[in-house]
Amino acid sequence: MVLALDLATKAAARAYFSPWEPLSVIPGFFNLILTYNTGAAFSLFAGDGADGHALKLALLASVSLLPFLYFYITASPENRLLLAGLGLTWGGALGNIHDRLRWGAVVDFIDLYLGERHWPAFNVADMAICLGVGLLALCILRDKPGRDKSPA
Repeated sequence: MVLALDLATKAAARAYFSPWEPLSVIPGFFNLILTYNTGAAFSLFAGDGADGHALKLALLASVSLLPFLYFYITASPENRLLLAGLGLTWGGALGNIHDRLRWGAVVDFIDLYLGERHWPAFNVADMAICLGVGLLALCILRDKPGRDKSPA
Protein backbone atom coordinates (compact mmCIF):
# COMPACT_ATOMS: atom_id res chain seq x y z
CA MET A 1 0.00 0.00 0.00
CA VAL A 2 2.76 2.46 0.99
CA LEU A 3 4.83 1.57 -2.07
CA ALA A 4 1.86 2.04 -4.43
CA LEU A 5 0.90 5.39 -2.89
CA ASP A 6 4.49 6.59 -2.96
CA LEU A 7 5.07 5.64 -6.60
CA ALA A 8 1.72 7.12 -7.67
CA THR A 9 2.34 10.48 -5.97
CA LYS A 10 5.88 10.66 -7.37
CA ALA A 11 4.56 9.89 -10.87
CA ALA A 12 2.00 12.67 -10.48
CA ALA A 13 4.68 15.11 -9.30
CA ARG A 14 6.89 14.22 -12.28
CA ALA A 15 3.95 14.58 -14.68
CA TYR A 16 2.52 17.86 -13.41
CA PHE A 17 5.45 19.86 -12.01
CA SER A 18 8.63 21.31 -13.46
CA PRO A 19 11.76 20.94 -11.34
CA TRP A 20 12.32 23.73 -8.81
CA GLU A 21 9.13 25.64 -9.73
CA PRO A 22 7.10 25.76 -6.49
CA LEU A 23 3.33 25.68 -6.38
CA SER A 24 2.20 27.45 -3.22
CA VAL A 25 -0.46 25.43 -1.38
CA ILE A 26 -0.41 27.29 1.95
CA PRO A 27 1.57 30.53 1.51
CA GLY A 28 4.38 30.86 4.03
CA PHE A 29 4.20 27.19 5.02
CA PHE A 30 3.65 24.55 2.29
CA ASN A 31 4.64 24.21 -1.38
CA LEU A 32 4.61 21.39 -3.87
CA ILE A 33 7.93 21.40 -5.72
CA LEU A 34 9.61 18.74 -7.83
CA THR A 35 13.18 18.02 -6.73
CA TYR A 36 15.59 15.13 -7.18
CA ASN A 37 17.64 14.10 -4.15
CA THR A 38 20.89 12.48 -5.25
CA GLY A 39 22.07 12.20 -1.65
CA ALA A 40 20.95 10.26 1.39
CA ALA A 41 18.47 11.39 4.06
CA PHE A 42 18.06 15.19 4.19
CA SER A 43 20.20 15.42 1.02
CA LEU A 44 23.35 14.33 2.86
CA PHE A 45 26.10 13.53 0.35
CA ALA A 46 24.08 15.11 -2.48
CA GLY A 47 26.25 16.29 -5.31
CA ASP A 48 28.93 13.72 -4.50
CA GLY A 49 29.13 13.17 -8.23
CA ALA A 50 30.76 9.76 -7.93
CA ASP A 51 29.94 7.24 -10.63
CA GLY A 52 27.42 4.72 -9.41
CA HIS A 53 26.48 6.89 -6.41
CA ALA A 54 22.75 6.13 -6.77
CA LEU A 55 23.46 2.41 -7.10
CA LYS A 56 25.67 2.47 -3.98
CA LEU A 57 22.98 4.23 -1.95
CA ALA A 58 20.30 1.82 -3.24
CA LEU A 59 22.50 -1.13 -2.29
CA LEU A 60 23.18 0.34 1.17
CA ALA A 61 19.44 0.90 1.72
CA SER A 62 18.68 -2.65 0.57
CA VAL A 63 21.23 -4.18 2.94
CA SER A 64 19.96 -2.04 5.82
CA LEU A 65 16.51 -3.61 5.37
CA LEU A 66 17.78 -7.12 6.19
CA PRO A 67 17.43 -6.76 9.99
CA PHE A 68 13.86 -5.55 9.43
CA LEU A 69 13.19 -8.75 7.47
CA TYR A 70 14.44 -10.79 10.44
CA PHE A 71 12.14 -8.87 12.82
CA TYR A 72 9.21 -9.43 10.46
CA ILE A 73 9.85 -13.19 10.21
CA THR A 74 10.18 -13.58 13.98
CA ALA A 75 7.32 -11.22 14.93
CA SER A 76 4.20 -12.54 16.55
CA PRO A 77 1.10 -12.05 14.35
CA GLU A 78 -0.59 -10.44 17.35
CA ASN A 79 2.03 -7.68 17.50
CA ARG A 80 0.26 -5.41 15.05
CA LEU A 81 2.15 -2.29 16.09
CA LEU A 82 5.48 -3.94 15.24
CA LEU A 83 4.16 -5.31 11.95
CA ALA A 84 2.74 -1.91 10.99
CA GLY A 85 6.05 -0.22 11.78
CA LEU A 86 7.96 -2.78 9.74
CA GLY A 87 5.53 -2.50 6.83
CA LEU A 88 5.68 1.28 6.74
CA THR A 89 9.48 1.24 6.91
CA TRP A 90 9.82 -1.39 4.19
CA GLY A 91 7.27 0.24 1.88
CA GLY A 92 8.94 3.63 2.16
CA ALA A 93 12.44 2.26 1.72
CA LEU A 94 11.40 0.27 -1.35
CA GLY A 95 9.87 3.41 -2.89
CA ASN A 96 13.08 5.36 -2.49
CA ILE A 97 15.23 2.42 -3.65
CA HIS A 98 13.02 2.22 -6.76
CA ASP A 99 13.70 5.88 -7.52
CA ARG A 100 17.46 5.54 -7.11
CA LEU A 101 17.55 2.58 -9.47
CA ARG A 102 15.15 4.08 -12.03
CA TRP A 103 15.95 7.80 -11.95
CA GLY A 104 19.36 7.93 -10.24
CA ALA A 105 17.85 10.09 -7.48
CA VAL A 106 14.86 10.12 -5.14
CA VAL A 107 11.87 12.16 -6.31
CA ASP A 108 10.79 14.64 -3.62
CA PHE A 109 7.91 17.09 -3.88
CA ILE A 110 6.67 18.20 -0.44
CA ASP A 111 8.22 21.45 0.78
CA LEU A 112 7.43 22.68 4.30
CA TYR A 113 8.84 26.00 5.39
CA LEU A 114 8.44 28.94 7.70
CA GLY A 115 9.59 32.25 6.26
CA GLU A 116 12.92 31.57 4.59
CA ARG A 117 13.61 28.38 6.59
CA HIS A 118 12.83 25.27 4.58
CA TRP A 119 12.76 21.68 5.78
CA PRO A 120 14.43 19.49 3.13
CA ALA A 121 11.89 18.43 0.50
CA PHE A 122 10.45 14.96 1.08
CA ASN A 123 7.88 12.46 -0.21
CA VAL A 124 5.35 9.85 0.91
CA ALA A 125 8.08 7.22 1.32
CA ASP A 126 9.96 9.48 3.72
CA MET A 127 6.81 10.04 5.78
CA ALA A 128 6.17 6.28 5.92
CA ILE A 129 9.75 5.57 7.02
CA CYS A 130 9.57 8.17 9.80
CA LEU A 131 6.19 6.91 11.00
CA GLY A 132 7.34 3.28 10.77
CA VAL A 133 10.53 3.92 12.75
CA GLY A 134 8.46 5.83 15.32
CA LEU A 135 6.16 2.83 15.74
CA LEU A 136 9.18 0.55 16.09
CA ALA A 137 10.56 2.84 18.79
CA LEU A 138 7.21 2.63 20.62
CA CYS A 139 7.43 -1.17 20.44
CA ILE A 140 10.90 -1.10 21.96
CA LEU A 141 9.82 1.24 24.75
CA ARG A 142 6.66 -0.76 25.39
CA ASP A 143 8.50 -4.07 25.58
CA LYS A 144 11.52 -2.77 27.49
CA PRO A 145 12.91 -5.54 29.74
CA GLY A 146 12.07 -5.05 33.43
CA ARG A 147 9.02 -2.94 32.64
CA ASP A 148 5.87 -4.05 34.45
CA LYS A 149 3.42 -5.16 31.74
CA SER A 150 0.52 -5.96 34.03
CA PRO A 151 -2.59 -3.81 33.56
CA ALA A 152 -2.98 -0.99 36.06
